[in-house]
Amino acid sequence: MNELFDQARRLLIAWKGGRYCFGRGALPEAGRLAARFGEKALAVCNSAAIAGRAVAALEAAGIRLAGGSVVPGAGPNTPRSDVFRIATAIIRHRPDLIIAIGGGSTIDACKAANCLAVLGTDKPAEIDPCFGTGLVSAALEESGGKLYPLLAIQTAAGSGAHLTKYANVTDTALGQKKLIVDDAIVPPCALFDYDLSASAPLPITLDGIMDSIAHCFEAFSGLPADAPQEKRDLAALLTKTAVGLTLRYAPLLVKDPANLEAREALGLAADLGGYAIMTGGTHGPHMISFSLVDLAGHGSACGIMNPYFAAFFAPAIEPQLRVMGNIFKQYGYISENLERLSTAELGLAVAKGMIAFGKAAGAPTALQELPRWNNAYVDKILEAAKDPQLAMKLKNMPIPLNAGMVDQYLRPVILAAVSGDFSLLYGKR
Repeated sequence: MNELFDQARRLLIAWKGGRYCFGRGALPEAGRLAARFGEKALAVCNSAAIAGRAVAALEAAGIRLAGGSVVPGAGPNTPRSDVFRIATAIIRHRPDLIIAIGGGSTIDACKAANCLAVLGTDKPAEIDPCFGTGLVSAALEESGGKLYPLLAIQTAAGSGAHLTKYANVTDTALGQKKLIVDDAIVPPCALFDYDLSASAPLPITLDGIMDSIAHCFEAFSGLPADAPQEKRDLAALLTKTAVGLTLRYAPLLVKDPANLEAREALGLAADLGGYAIMTGGTHGPHMISFSLVDLAGHGSACGIMNPYFAAFFAPAIEPQLRVMGNIFKQYGYISENLERLSTAELGLAVAKGMIAFGKAAGAPTALQELPRWNNAYVDKILEAAKDPQLAMKLKNMPIPLNAGMVDQYLRPVILAAVSGDFSLLYGKR
């Protein structure tokens, strides 16, 4: 397994270089990274224990806290109210840099709050114009504004928020998540001490495990038909390495959440998942997860949907399915001889392998298994999929879709995922 660890480290170093400090025991490097940007930092964190260790590293490097204390981070799924609260703190203190310390929710909140603080004046700007692709960059160019430097210190494996151009924000009143996609919000530097993820409860850890697989599967399967071979090779390597680490070490971590070798493996896998979605993009499973924020964790929702998209789009993604299938077969989740299967059979085998892994890990594998699920969510998902602000997810599908195709092509996938009945996939194409 050392080969997977070494390959993961090589990929991350080649991608991020000195802008990313990662590994067990990396937290003391936070002060060195922060000092590049100034002496006054607005630190945002929910964990007093982790914040205390981070602040000690910052103070050792001569960094002082704006306002003299740490600002509370965001709640699960980044409620928009938390984004505005953090943006207000940025405007009030005008720090040299922002330091987001936490999982994906807090880091996403700081990314979005940074945009609102800069694009506003004496109060945060409106957030809705930021949802979509490239809109923050356009607004910054028009206004002449510049985002505050952001040091993202990740504490939970899964989202890859510390490395990517994505920020999810939830309207809790509507139970709907929306997305900012913009190169401008990529943190200029980041840190992940994998030992910190040991503090994450098992449900959060499991959610991150499923999110890592989803990032690799969606970015890999969504590659356009004319993607250059170099990009295909990179996506395949990221998938083999990240999913391999995940399938090998997730069972160990479920049995023993204190296993630090497994924590490191899953941290590396999550980081590679972040790399994957920066080379490609997510599509259907992520889009559907945005409408399930009040029912399931983000990664768990993606994990439910991955198998059904794999089977549905099998004719368009046979090479990707062979890569995924061989990984799941290697770790005992597929028994069939994949070489003898037709494309449709291959898609179904990979889908069932994903489900077998999910069940072994204790994750839900059908929508009806979610507490409080009811079929009204089917129409909610379909309506949300037609929102122009999520058009990038439809375009990223293995076969690109548009809003007018949603009911015909996505309804069968969702209905199959409700009960786990794959035969429902093939009613309409």
